[in-house]
Amino acid sequence: MLDDSLLDNPDALARADRRGLLRGAAESGARVRTAVRFAEEAGVSQLRPEGRPRAILIAGPGAASVCVADLIATLAGGACPVTRLQPTGVAPAAGALRWALPGWVGPVDLLLIATPDGTEPGLELLAEQAYRRGCAVTSVAPAGTPLHETVGAKHGLAVPMAMSLHAEYEEGAAAGPDALWALLTPLLALLDRADLIEASPDTLQKVADRLDSTAERCGPAIATYSNPAKTLAAELDESLPLIWTEGPPAGPVGRRFAAMLAEIAGRAALAGELPEALPAHGALLTGNLAAGGDPDDFFRDRVEEPQAMRARAVLLRDRPTGGLSAAPAARELALGHDIAISELEPQEGSDLENLAELIAVTDFAAVYLALASGGRS
Repeated sequence: MLDDSLLDNPDALARADRRGLLRGAAESGARVRTAVRFAEEAGVSQLRPEGRPRAILIAGPGAASVCVADLIATLAGGACPVTRLQPTGVAPAAGALRWALPGWVGPVDLLLIATPDGTEPGLELLAEQAYRRGCAVTSVAPAGTPLHETVGAKHGLAVPMAMSLHAEYEEGAAAGPDALWALLTPLLALLDRADLIEASPDTLQKVADRLDSTAERCGPAIATYSNPAKTLAAELDESLPLIWTEGPPAGPVGRRFAAMLAEIAGRAALAGELPEALPAHGALLTGNLAAGGDPDDFFRDRVEEPQAMRARAVLLRDRPTGGLSAAPAARELALGHDIAISELEPQEGSDLENLAELIAVTDFAAVYLALASGGRS
């Protein structure tokens, strides 16, 4: 169960946060600014691409790399096909993972490699394979790692990953919420040069500012009643979150939130995009997960027996396509089955700014839920 008192005790939160996840979430804006500087120093702004690539391929391990591919596919997918290369291997370890290029990849394609580790032999082999085929390669990995050196030696563009401001946090940096922005930002800057995504230096500065302002609203010193992330964490206690997203930029945010809840808080969640999420999740609202699903719940011993898990809808909204919204139907479905619903909607801004705000709030919420329920902190 969630320890409500912990949420409004910043000192206790700091003691419970042994992996520095709250600090990592708060550093996301700083990571964006450092990553922009590293991309500039690596020569991204001097690139003069000769047209757009035929296709973009993205490779890397872990949840952060999955989200990088998902976000780029959403932001650039309308102008260029985006494919994530799935790793294979006998274990989820750096030395065991392998990636392979599809047979059709050649000189007109672009391979992006994003990893917070950089010691994966499989990614080095992938970069060499791309080089032999004439495929352009850009990597984002910690400076001095084998992958960073390999890509640079093969005439690719190797951008050093912006690491945490706190050296003692580096051990957990790979799983930290801010790792996403350290990997994503240089690739956004690169794709801006290819005219695939609007991510100019000014736009990325606004993203960093939005991350900073959201961190101020969601920080551990802000009380639950005025803190959207703490409020969401408390609302998700003892529930199965059904994360419904509306608007193209919100889709990757919902999928990332579900992944963060699993990886950081050890909580299951389901994510789906409106309006198709409604029939897909509708049966869950009428079974044992519904508010009145257990006829014996009235006779439950409120002290000795734990509360049964119930579904809770979480609506993440951005501007819906064509101005048509399925949000009223989502609210009607949830409330018609006595299912509570939480809603998050960003302030006005660009797609990247709105993504940044939604990701920041949900990242903080996942961390608070983990810390206050004794999860994997």
